[in-house]
Amino acid sequence: MPSSASKLGERENGATVDPARWARDPYPDYVAEVNRSIAFSGAEQDFFTTGKARRVLELLRRLGETPAEMSLLDIGCGVGLIHRHLASSFRTIAGVDVAGEALAAAHAGNPSIRYDHYDGRRLPCADSAFDAAIAICVMHHVPPAQWRDFVAEAWRALRPGGVLMIFEHNPWNPLTRWAVARCAFDFDAVLLKPPRLARLLREGGFQDIRREFLFFTPFSAAPIQSGEHYLRWCPAGAQYVAYGRRP
Repeated sequence: MPSSASKLGERENGATVDPARWARDPYPDYVAEVNRSIAFSGAEQDFFTTGKARRVLELLRRLGETPAEMSLLDIGCGVGLIHRHLASSFRTIAGVDVAGEALAAAHAGNPSIRYDHYDGRRLPCADSAFDAAIAICVMHHVPPAQWRDFVAEAWRALRPGGVLMIFEHNPWNPLTRWAVARCAFDFDAVLLKPPRLARLLREGGFQDIRREFLFFTPFSAAPIQSGEHYLRWCPAGAQYVAYGRRP
């Protein structure tokens, strides 16, 4: 989910941007806007949401975790579309975002999940409150000068041994860059290269850091999706996930 997860900042190229736009302006129709921007791919928004939900569960199980026993924090949850794919698999889920309209839509669609407003700086939770956290296509909306603070807040929210999973657009994929350029939600996007995101996690104190790629084709057939497991090392995927543990 996209989230304008910070305050007025600077792009790396020096242009002033306003990442708090959706906290102030009317929140657009997220699904319609994303579908418009990715129409050339032949896939729709839910294909990507479903795929990321599947990867979240797969990653945790590979790491020896049991999602049904875990509390999950979704940082920059937007309208909460992924939660209907995850709600039955976790003990609890909480979502936070800066955009009030997005939170209202998320609550309407997922009344059993707790949603809280996030000021873009400090997460509205106690220290060590969660077993795992996700941030799905959120960090590219955060001004680069605040990337370390974003990771530090995720660290604070996780218990020792907790897992952070950050999904991002892959800037090495030219079709991904084109989709981002076409999407109104990505007006402020500064895409993170996979090595840089891994380095941010390492500098933030996370351990056992890994990254893998996903969405190599727009096809949802089970054999094709199963085959992605063998391509997760390949930097051609449309998106990637970097993840690590708080020691």
